Amino acid sequence: AVGGLLLKRRGERLDPVRAGTLVIQLGDVPAEGEFDPERLIRVQPRDNLERYMVDPGDVLFRSRGERTTALALGTELTEPALAMSPLYVLRPDTTFLTARFLAWTLNQVPAQRHFNASALGTSIRMVPKSSLDSLTIDLPDLSVQHLIGSVDELAERQLSLTHQLADTSRRLVSAILTERAGNQSPDLSPERTTK
Repeated sequence: AVGGLLLKRRGERLDPVRAGTLVIQLGDVPAEGEFDPERLIRVQPRDNLERYMVDPGDVLFRSRGERTTALALGTELTEPALAMSPLYVLRPDTTFLTARFLAWTLNQVPAQRHFNASALGTSIRMVPKSSLDSLTIDLPDLSVQHLIGSVDELAERQLSLTHQLADTSRRLVSAILTERAGNQSPDLSPERTTK
C-alpha cells in the first residue's frame, strides 16, 4: 500500500499539542542518519485517519527532495504515528518481503537510478508513485533478507558511532587546547604590566 496524509495547506505549520497523535513529517525521516521518534510532534487530528497510521514494519519513502530514500520503521517507534505527505507508506507482505530489506533495496544505486529517471519537477524534485509501482527488485529468500537487513542495520549503527566518536574527540581536543592556551597566556592585566 502506498499513501500519505496531508493535514495542512502549503505554507501552514502543524500546531503541536501535549497529548495527541504522533506525526511523522518529511523532515523527521533523515536522508542519512538515525530516525529519532523523540523529535516527533503530536497533533489532535479532526478525522479518523487510521489508514495513514504507521507502525513498526512499515517503510517510509521520501518522495520529495534531492535524496529519495527509504526508512524501515522498527521498535524505536513505540506507538502508532500518522505519516504526512509527501511520505509514501509501504507495507510489505511479510510472507515474502521484510521491511528492512525493502528499505535497503530502495536505497541502493539501481533503485535510485530508476527513481532519478522518473523524477518530476525542477525546483522541487518529486518521485511519482508510478515509479515505485514500476520498480522491479530481486527477492532472495527471507533468511537472506533478514541477514542483509541485520548487517545493514549494524553498518548504520557503526557509522553513527563513528560520527559520535569523531565529534567527541574533536570537542575533547578543543577543550584541552583551550585550557592549555589559558594556562600559557601571559597575564596582561594593568596591575602586572611592567613598563
